[in-house]
Amino acid sequence: MVLGVSLTACGGSSSSGGGNLSGSIRVDGSSTVFPLAQAAAESFNQDQGGVKIAVGESGTGGGFQKFCAGETDISDASREISPEEVAACKKAGITYQQVQVANDGIAVVANPALGVDCLTTDQLKQIWNKGSQINSLSQLDPKFSTTKLSLFGPGTDSGTFDFFTEKINGEKGVTRESYQASEDDNQLVTGVEGDKGGFGYFGYSYAEAAGSKLTIVGVDSGKGCIKPTVATVQDGTYAPLARPLFMYVNEKSMAKPQVAAFLTSAVDNAISIAGTAKLVPMTDAQLATAKTQLATAEKNAK
Repeated sequence: MVLGVSLTACGGSSSSGGGNLSGSIRVDGSSTVFPLAQAAAESFNQDQGGVKIAVGESGTGGGFQKFCAGETDISDASREISPEEVAACKKAGITYQQVQVANDGIAVVANPALGVDCLTTDQLKQIWNKGSQINSLSQLDPKFSTTKLSLFGPGTDSGTFDFFTEKINGEKGVTRESYQASEDDNQLVTGVEGDKGGFGYFGYSYAEAAGSKLTIVGVDSGKGCIKPTVATVQDGTYAPLARPLFMYVNEKSMAKPQVAAFLTSAVDNAISIAGTAKLVPMTDAQLATAKTQLATAEKNAK
């Protein structure tokens, strides 16, 4: 599913061009990064109201398809660009720079009626692997609920899907087919909330925003049960489901003053914007690296 917003605002003066910038910026990609891109656009438009920023949400894979076809300036991604996507961009003559903008954990979630608080990575694989016949948690352990599961997860264009299947099932894209899929995390939240057997996975920010309507299930990868938090995502103890989030910028687009100014604003304000988007902010070391990545993109702009 593709969602989009066009954000404009009346703005005053600003150090990023004195409010005199114009033109447009096209952003698309990850549903996980989508709230951050929206927040970055709204913040930027407070000072640069003359710039029209279109923010889409077609999933990481869908976003890279558009990006490598030259249809967007920036591609939001919840995983690194794949070799196939690298080849597609190269064939089209698209050069780019990866810039980290935040962190995230993939949350495993359940309807509170299921009463489950922690699962091992092996149990998650039993649920989600290709050909799985697990239809209730009691098949994993008799102490768990016998309620029939209603499974919800990202679609195949989602970077969350790619990351989760690789880390849990052992191979990217390998999954059971009997689940309700969507690139729109809000639909997944609604699905898990609305069914007493609801169970799934999606970005931590969406799970956190749902509050008590969902249970965030801890994951035990061999070092005890750990749930995603700012601390466990930043320090990597929420393994293996913690990950960086990126914006990929077309280096040709970086020659446009409005694109360069927008991305600079997004990185300079990355900590506060991540908070607004309810994502996990970068560490100081990650922020320093992001600024170096941005400087490289500016240098290579053409």
